[in-house]
Amino acid sequence: MNWSWLGVVPYLLFAILFLILPVLYLVQGAFQTPDGRYSFETLLSLSQPQLAGSYWLSIRLSFVSAMFGTVFGLLLAYALILGGLPSWVRRAFMTFSGVASNFAGVPLAFAFIATLGRLGLATLILRDVFGINIYAAGFSLFSFWGLAVVYLYFQLPLMVLMITPALEGLRPQWKEAAESLGASPWQYWRYVGLPILTPSVLGCFLLLFANAFGTLATIYALTSANFPVVPIVLFQQIRGNVLYNPNLGYALALGMILIMVVTNSLYFILRRRAERWQK
Repeated sequence: MNWSWLGVVPYLLFAILFLILPVLYLVQGAFQTPDGRYSFETLLSLSQPQLAGSYWLSIRLSFVSAMFGTVFGLLLAYALILGGLPSWVRRAFMTFSGVASNFAGVPLAFAFIATLGRLGLATLILRDVFGINIYAAGFSLFSFWGLAVVYLYFQLPLMVLMITPALEGLRPQWKEAAESLGASPWQYWRYVGLPILTPSVLGCFLLLFANAFGTLATIYALTSANFPVVPIVLFQQIRGNVLYNPNLGYALALGMILIMVVTNSLYFILRRRAERWQK
């Protein structure tokens, strides 16, 4: 008898206990009212302006941070992989990216407050040395664009890690063939390089979007729950506040799960298209 399948049993048990059953519990709670009745009332309440606004705010913040993370991360990865930089520079950046992509929560919030807060190091240097008062000019670390900058700290290195295999998969023979046919570097990237990289880049963008959409600890530590993105509103409903309603929290979580399902499904489709060039 082949017992090798037993190796997947721990994973299946883990997935059932910590993924499937919690999702089923959320679905059940989302279709219930606080008094235990099954109804669409809780789900329909997500259309309220305040809750719909929190989803829209989360989507905008996730989109902006993912877009800038994708663009600048792609440029940085290109410089590291194809830019002819010394190998030690690449190793240093890849090591840093591995650490920075997982550096979030309270430590990251404190680091940015100490750097770009009203009395942060960079803020004071810009004000006292260069005469630039970024807060007087309208910038605030605790605003939409300030949070987008904070998100870039872990979005950009994550993009570098994810897009590196795609850049390494660009075969030198393709560029040599294009050059032998008289193509300029711009024409090579326009007609060969970028079309091949596009599915991978879009897939990375979707993963960055999902990564930002579910971020809670960093934004909670920075704004003390005063920035109503979906994770903050959900946290308030589950843990309790004046408007404590756990079923509404379940509905909010279900909405987040649906957005994640759509995002990751699109990512897998794009990844399959990108893998065709690696065969």
